[in-house]
Amino acid sequence: MFCLRHLACNGGDIIVSFSIPEKLTRHIPCCMTSSTTDPFQVPGFPHLSFGTLFCIGRNYAKHAAEMKSEIPETPVVFLKPRNSIISSGETVRIPNISKNVHHEVEMVVLMGEEADSISPEKAAGKIAAVAIGIDVTARDLQSEAKKAGLPWSLAKGFRTFAPIGNFVSADDAGNLQNLRVRVKVNGEERQSGNTADMIFPVAELVSYLSEHFTLSPGDLIFTGTPEGVSQIKPGDIIHATLGDGLSTLQVHVSE
Repeated sequence: MFCLRHLACNGGDIIVSFSIPEKLTRHIPCCMTSSTTDPFQVPGFPHLSFGTLFCIGRNYAKHAAEMKSEIPETPVVFLKPRNSIISSGETVRIPNISKNVHHEVEMVVLMGEEADSISPEKAAGKIAAVAIGIDVTARDLQSEAKKAGLPWSLAKGFRTFAPIGNFVSADDAGNLQNLRVRVKVNGEERQSGNTADMIFPVAELVSYLSEHFTLSPGDLIFTGTPEGVSQIKPGDIIHATLGDGLSTLQVHVSE
């Protein structure tokens, strides 16, 4: 049953109800139906919706070295749009304006509670879960932006550029500073690191971000990538894992 509401001349409402055959409702925009599904609902955490994607650059010394960059004194922060999120089984699309797209495997933190100017000691209580993720990067566009002193948003934010695996609760994940992050492309291991090697541990990242932004439930933190980033091409299959299979991710690459 659908209803239309119209404002009458006397200021009252005229409500007209009518029925539509079920086979036709599939063609009605979701905004017109009586109930909708949140497209950003976090799988396994139905009370949370994906919010802002905070990303940390150069958080592993060896990755900073391979990028010929200095080790930062404070976290390097950039953002991705939440529309870039895809799940396991989906496809990373290579944009036609880039000729050199890279994988960057990372542990992703899901915020469960608001954090506003909190200490590192209080960070753990604000985290709901973690997952494996890939910060897909158009490296050629990023390099051009760096040379021109411009932001990296285009290089990092294309549709499908934030694949994320299943989330596991922070309690079940155990010590967040001793988890292996690994990615294989077509069965070949490309990156293998441990969160113990982060320059800025998770608690410090949460605290630092909360000093400058208000972190909301559903916000994500891509915590940085270890060394070994490399190019991916159409036809590749990417498989990434966190810990001993705590979180897994497999995506295909296409044009």
